Parts: sequence; structure tokens; C-alpha cells
Amino acid sequence: MKQKKTLIWAVMIGTAIVGLTACGIDMPKETKTSFETMTVQKQDITVPLKFSAKLKGQSDVTITPQVSGQLVKIAVSEGQQVKKGQVLFVIDQRNAQLELEAAQANLQAALAQENSAKLEFESNKNLFEKKIVSSYMLNNSENSYKQAQASVAQARASVNRAKVNLGFCTITAPVAGLIGEIPVRTGDQVSPGSRLTIVSGNTNMDAEFSVTEALIEESVQAGATQSDKAKYMAELPPVTFVMKSGTEYPHKGRITSLTGVVDAATGSLGVKATFPNPDGHLFSGIQGTVVLPMSEKDVMLVPQIAVVKLQDKQQVYKVKADSTATAVEVTTVDFGNGKDFAVTSGLNVGDKIVTVGANNVQEGQKVLFPEEEVKSEK
Repeated sequence: MKQKKTLIWAVMIGTAIVGLTACGIDMPKETKTSFETMTVQKQDITVPLKFSAKLKGQSDVTITPQVSGQLVKIAVSEGQQVKKGQVLFVIDQRNAQLELEAAQANLQAALAQENSAKLEFESNKNLFEKKIVSSYMLNNSENSYKQAQASVAQARASVNRAKVNLGFCTITAPVAGLIGEIPVRTGDQVSPGSRLTIVSGNTNMDAEFSVTEALIEESVQAGATQSDKAKYMAELPPVTFVMKSGTEYPHKGRITSLTGVVDAATGSLGVKATFPNPDGHLFSGIQGTVVLPMSEKDVMLVPQIAVVKLQDKQQVYKVKADSTATAVEVTTVDFGNGKDFAVTSGLNVGDKIVTVGANNVQEGQKVLFPEEEVKSEK
């Protein structure tokens, strides 16, 4: 009975296979894994080096009063564009005006005293020549005259100081630019330690960022003079500023400053790139990215997909003459373009490596087949 059931099942399975074949359905076939390869070559490339930066106006000035008093007028608003010399704030001038008037009165008194002393001295001088008065009286009158002259000079200085203090009550913009935050209000009592605002001179903006000491040393040797650094900066290509939103600022900038002091904590140097700001679109405090395109010659580039990472090692699969793959350890540099690595050791020009499918390769596996060899030769 068992033999009869087995025979029936065999007939049914065979009938099903015939039926599937008759309906045109193909049975699964074994397929070979597909790989792509490339031949390593050297080439000249332009590498976009990217640095996080913060913008600052070249003439950012903190506005503080030079005299104490009550703030009676705020003539500008936050974010306003101002010209050099434009009135920003006015401090109560009454005390300063009274001090000026008092100083001017003292000057008039000193001038009158000087005039009297001068007349007495000249009179005694004539009398002395006629031997009517003694030399003692002449010397005394001369000293009184000189003392009166000194009092006049002192009174004039007091008048000038009072005029300066009166002028300090009206605060003007030292540079053209944009008004920053205004933390005070009309009626506040201010003093020389009070910060009224910041005027950001935004005709040109500096993007401040840091670069590694090694990067600079590759181009500027230790002990280079200031003129050598200036020449190096002049030969650098223009740089681009990219906002946090990804928008590229339309005007190019130039590297204008390299600090001579290395930060001991980070091992980096400060750099400034200056950007023109004719339309006032850039503001102090904006953060973004400075992109410096650097040219590199004879670079061995491989796609990032060709590099397999194993813990702290990197390897690529090199295709041998028999079309099988063998793992080769390499060292690479990431230039930040998101596509390629520069290989600095482990490969030679002319080596053939696996690109697409490198993660699936096993040691000694055949990765190049006759039909693929023909395609690659074409």
C-alpha cells in the first residue's frame, strides 16, 4: 500500500513540473555574482577643503559712553545701517554745559589777572631802569606775571576739557556699518563702563576659522618671513563662503591673515578670509563654511565603495592575473567629496581592483569572467 502511495506522489510531482514548463515558467538557475573593476591611475585633482567659520565685521566697534549721565535719546534702532559720524545716542548735557560755562568764566578771570600782572611787571621794569624800584620788586612782579600766565593756560585746558566732555554727550558712529543689539533704554543712567551697542563695519567681512598646523607647514616652512607668508596667501585661490542653509555667497573671498601662534590645546592656527559685502547681506556672528579649493597633483583616487573597512584597517581587493581577488591593506585620505579616497600606500599605478561588490568578495574568489574581460577591454 505504501509503495502505491509513493508512486502516486511521484506521478503528481512529475505532472506539476511538466505543467509549469508547459506554461512557460522558468525554473531558478544558478547565477554568478556581478562585480565591477577599475585600473588604478594617478591624476591631478582639485580638493575642496572645508572649514567651519564665523563672520565678523572688519571694523566691529563696541560703543561705550565716555561720561556719566542719563540717556535722553536713542537715535538709531537695532539692525539699522549707519554712516560714519551719524548720531547714535545723546546723554543729558546740562551738567557738562554748566561745567563748560564755569570753566569759561574762570578763564576770563585768569585773563584779567594776567593782564593786571603784565601791567605791573612792565611798570616795575620801567621804574627799575630809572632806578626808582629795587630788583626785588621787579622780580616779584615778573613772577606774578608768569604765575598769571600759567593760570590762564590751566583755565584754557579746563575749558577744552569741558568742551570735550560736552561733546562726549553726543555719541556718533566711529565707522559705517550696522547697529547691533541695544541693551539700554531712554532714561537709563549710563557710565563709561556701560555697553550701548556694537557698530559692525560690514563693508568687508572676515570669516574666522582654524586650520591644522600640518596643513600650513606643508606650504609655509618654519621660520618663513612675513613677506613669504604674504606671498603664499596671495597665491592661494579665492575661497567661497557657504551659509548653514547650504546657500553659497555670490562674492568670492581671499585669505588675508595667518596667525603666527599655534593653539597648544588644538594644534591649530587661526586664519581669516575677507569677503566683500557691497549689498550688506553678511552680518557679524553668521556661521557657515569656508571652502578652499586646493590643487593636488599625481593623486591615486579610488571610489569609496572599493574600500572595505575592517576594524582599524582598510583594504581593497586587487584582481590577480588569474582573475581572482586578493585583499590588500591600504592607507587612504578622505578629501571630503563624499565619493573618493586618495590612496597613499598599498597600491600601484596599473593595479586592477574591485569597485562595485567589494563588500561581497571573498579571498581567492574569481571576480572577472571572460565576457566581462571583453567588456572592460572595449
